[in-house]
Amino acid sequence: MSFRSEKFLKFKGTSVPDQINQIKSYSEEELNDLFLEILNNGVHGFCFSLYEEGQKPGDVISEAQIRRRLEILKPYCGWIRSFSCIEGNEHIPRIAKELGMKTLVGAWLGDDPDKNREELSGLYKLAKDGMVDIAAVGNEVLYRNDLTEDELIEYIEEAKSNLQGIPVGYVDAYYEFVERPRLAEISDVILCNCYPYWEGTPFDYSFDHMRHMYQLGINAANGKPVIITETGWPSQGEGLGGADPSHINAMKYFINTHLWAVKNNIETFYFSSFDEAWKVDSEGDVGAYWGIWDSKGKLKFGK
Repeated sequence: MSFRSEKFLKFKGTSVPDQINQIKSYSEEELNDLFLEILNNGVHGFCFSLYEEGQKPGDVISEAQIRRRLEILKPYCGWIRSFSCIEGNEHIPRIAKELGMKTLVGAWLGDDPDKNREELSGLYKLAKDGMVDIAAVGNEVLYRNDLTEDELIEYIEEAKSNLQGIPVGYVDAYYEFVERPRLAEISDVILCNCYPYWEGTPFDYSFDHMRHMYQLGINAANGKPVIITETGWPSQGEGLGGADPSHINAMKYFINTHLWAVKNNIETFYFSSFDEAWKVDSEGDVGAYWGIWDSKGKLKFGK
């Protein structure tokens, strides 16, 4: 699963729940050491954070900026997930491939048919050029109510006919695949987001909740592969329900997720690579602090 082999010598022979129970008693210094061990050993993938300070969706981002950020990520993961195929996003899979990484490439769909056509055309071109390992047609479109289920399925069917030989799926919260079985039927791969934080889960129960979300995705998939396309925990900001953002909780969530993912060969794209300030507008102050690196590219944990 991961582009590097399992390490974590201190946990050999123990179950993941036992590992997590051990971690509860770790000092901050021990957590920092374990975080760095996991990161340096390599994780499956990161969601690529495109925007730096003062930038937002709709801004055209330079190839140089994307290259700078991808070069930071390259030593630590084998896959990169992108969210769009226009406005500079089309450089992400090209540069990732140049750096030897694999790509989950997303076409961002919304309620503007012309924009959707532009996104899909960009996806098809990237695929023709050999830049797409997995294609994601839409991201949380149903959650935002931008398209109906029928409209979305038409786009997915079109993409599958244009991307033969490339697995095609749709990204949304795990429960959408449970509630809408046609999504699983049309998809080659189930791409599900699993966020205990956004369901207000207290941190002590977050790992069990995330595993339950994943299992529901497995059940809905009916034997098709399931990839966790987003999961993570914010390092600061206002909490939600019983879920508290904090530096320690964010670091523990990363550790717990990847101990489990590596041990069980579960493909996971961690959200996110870098902090992005623009998310404050839609998510509140917590939206700016989901990165493993800060907005300037400095590693936030393991110090």
